Amino acid sequence: MKKLTLFLFLIGIVLVSGCADSGTDAGDSMENIVKEGDYVKVDYIGELEDGTVFDTSIGREPLGFTVGAGQMIAGFDSGVVGMAVGEEKTLTLSPEEAYGEYSEEKVLTKSLEELESLGIFPAVGDKLGPQQILVLNVTDTEAKLDYNHKLAGKTLIFKVTLVSIGPE
Repeated sequence: MKKLTLFLFLIGIVLVSGCADSGTDAGDSMENIVKEGDYVKVDYIGELEDGTVFDTSIGREPLGFTVGAGQMIAGFDSGVVGMAVGEEKTLTLSPEEAYGEYSEEKVLTKSLEELESLGIFPAVGDKLGPQQILVLNVTDTEAKLDYNHKLAGKTLIFKVTLVSIGPE
């Protein structure tokens, strides 16, 4: 009888442990869901509405960033919240969620004298500086410069796969 009691006692412990483990697994899965402040790595393909690919991480290291830290365009940043590792998702971002609407106010005319004094000798099609300011037109005295982002005014479609959540 003592052996049977001991056997049943051990079986009870095993059963209770199994239930506790299931609860732990459910808790672990919540930790594998992206939330603001997490450092994540994603693979992505960025396309325009006509299917033109403008950027991708495929063939390179996955893109890493801290969610909600302002390192990414707003729609991309918020679009990964709630994703699980290995999950694929398509994000369709309006211009407001991406690089904003195209603005004629960001097309400026600068004198060639001013630009040349800075060591800038613009030609049509040049992209100047880290902001990639596009030279639209050049005359004998001035240059027309477009300060809009090249993707301003466009709807962007990102195919995103969450690679990891965790330390850099």
